[in-house]
Amino acid sequence: MSTNLYLNWAIISVSLFNAILLAWLGLTIILNAERRDWGVWLVTLGLLLGAVFFISHTTIAVSGLFGFSWRSMLFWWTVGLVPVIILPFAWYIIMLWYAGFWNRPRPPLYFRQRYWLLAASVLLVLGLAGFFAGMVLLAVPVPQLNPLRSTIRWSVVGVPLLAVGYSAYVLLCIGASVDALRHLAQPQRVMGMIGRQRARPYLMGASLGLLLISFSVVSVMLWVVQDARRRTFIDIYFESVNRFALIDLIMAALISLVILLVGQGMVSYEVFTGKTLPRRGLMRHWQRAILLAAGYGFLVGGTIALQLRPLYGLLLATSLMVFFYALVSWRQYAERERYIDSLRPFAASSRLLDQLLTQTAPQEVDIETPFKALCVDVLGTRLAYLTAVGPLAPLAGQPLVWPHPVQMPPLTSIIAQAQSPQTMLLPIAAQTYNGALWAVPLWSERGLIGILLLGEKLDGGLYSQEEIEIARITGERLIDTQASAEMSRRLMTLQRERLAQSQIVDRQTRRVLHDDILPELQSAMIALSGDNEQTTYALDLLSDAHKRISDLLHDMPTTTVPEVSRLGLIRALQRAVDDELAAAFDEVTWEIAPDAEVYAAQIPNLTAEVIFYAAREAVRNAAKYGRGEEGERPLHLHITITLEDGLLIQIEDDGVGLNAPQPDEGSGHGLALHSTMMAVIGGEIVVDSAPDQYTKVSIRLARSA
Repeated sequence: MSTNLYLNWAIISVSLFNAILLAWLGLTIILNAERRDWGVWLVTLGLLLGAVFFISHTTIAVSGLFGFSWRSMLFWWTVGLVPVIILPFAWYIIMLWYAGFWNRPRPPLYFRQRYWLLAASVLLVLGLAGFFAGMVLLAVPVPQLNPLRSTIRWSVVGVPLLAVGYSAYVLLCIGASVDALRHLAQPQRVMGMIGRQRARPYLMGASLGLLLISFSVVSVMLWVVQDARRRTFIDIYFESVNRFALIDLIMAALISLVILLVGQGMVSYEVFTGKTLPRRGLMRHWQRAILLAAGYGFLVGGTIALQLRPLYGLLLATSLMVFFYALVSWRQYAERERYIDSLRPFAASSRLLDQLLTQTAPQEVDIETPFKALCVDVLGTRLAYLTAVGPLAPLAGQPLVWPHPVQMPPLTSIIAQAQSPQTMLLPIAAQTYNGALWAVPLWSERGLIGILLLGEKLDGGLYSQEEIEIARITGERLIDTQASAEMSRRLMTLQRERLAQSQIVDRQTRRVLHDDILPELQSAMIALSGDNEQTTYALDLLSDAHKRISDLLHDMPTTTVPEVSRLGLIRALQRAVDDELAAAFDEVTWEIAPDAEVYAAQIPNLTAEVIFYAAREAVRNAAKYGRGEEGERPLHLHITITLEDGLLIQIEDDGVGLNAPQPDEGSGHGLALHSTMMAVIGGEIVVDSAPDQYTKVSIRLARSA
């Protein structure tokens, strides 16, 4: 230790600070790694080796350079110098692994660096061999090893060969690391290149810091070697002890800066853990680890430098731990409250049941408010576009867009890339999708139900893993809520219409029976008791009453069920088209795949009836509207039934199309109702039409339904 109290305090504090942070980073990387491959283990071992070095450094700084017994000195110098030899090479290997040196196929970086890697490996082996040979000579001072002593003392132009070799070795490792960071290979994970590009300044700064430290170490070694020609190393040390201590503090402080840069890059962009996205929680823990290391190093370093009794140091360290634990608990509680507040718009009730039970028409469920809260309060994004796909698309309505409406191209390519729920994020071209950079697939038990497109964050950073997970859950919930609300609204509206229709028919039936038919029957009964002329009159009355009752029964809602269960879905549909609707077309053609016919026969009766009604409604619409206003256009119907990841029924006509003006346009409830019922059973209805060319209705039932 030096003769300056504050200098000793600073050295011990910085050394403990470095040891704590290196140990925290090493353990955090291995515990949070997505895949613990050899590169992750190497990073962890390198950081823990650095922590071991600073533990040795702290011990030597406290006890002094010669404050040990002979065995203790050999042990602590071995513990300290082995990391000094290995760490430059470890940093070089880590940077090569991070830059993609071992990727397949071989990147240009491999051919650029392979000979440098070989040279650094040779120097590492020679350095370790020379070091352990020196330790053996110190531990076993026998005359038989004098030739080995002479070999180790070889020099180049007056500079020991070990010093020259170590200087070249350190400069080669750190310089090659800087070059590797300038030639990054293509990563194999989503957001990998963006994360590498944004983390590169931190790692480049750390490498340049290590390069500066290397030059400083080489300069100090040259100074000591040159001065050692005139006097012994012990004389140099005792005469310049404060200077050595100051140099030691500067080196340790530079290493602290390197550690902070590496840690910041690691927690900000998950550069070593292999995670797809960074996590905000890891950043908060990193900040707390810095505070703990700084506070602990300062207090414990002060107790050692001031030479207080060990009891006082223990009490101070205990007090610090209690205070820090209380601080962490407080911050975790505050973050939990903030997290709950941010989720409140998404957890609030949509009051769907209250809206459905009101006597007025059900209102639209408010999903724009939680969507805005997601974009502004959670994601902080410049652009968001939420749209439903698959069976729920007809029910979910128009896409939600933040901050203003934009037109997006078809999402077919994105849907094709979303193969499984494990696909969290997909990169997309901003030029193609109006500034959107990322696509988040949204899933349910029935498969892909939506796509959330995201633009750049307002602060220019990367989305964290927590943010994307919240966005996925929220997007899935919004689509599900909107689809459920629309389905309920349609069914409730239909039910109310049916109830009103039933009441009207019931009242009409009562009125006709009471006011018209019953008096006529009574008159007929009276007339039958009279002469022949009255009998003829009575028969006319009975005939008229019969006609009225027939018309009344005809006007009442029918409840007949097609014979789907007896004939099967396809045969029942063929009979319905041939018997009821064939006359409306000039030609009806069928194309039925054998495997589709077998599959359709296995569909449950309830599901088959829903598909039957939907297909019959599509055929009826084609018959009613296909010829246009004048009704003279030729009309052909083509029905195709195939098996494509489930049952697919395509009903296509060559009529006027959907955009043409239609005679006696209906209410539009037909397809809406059948789309709702198809969504209930896990299917969908897709309508495709071109004006004056064709209209094609595709009815699909997924295999998983």
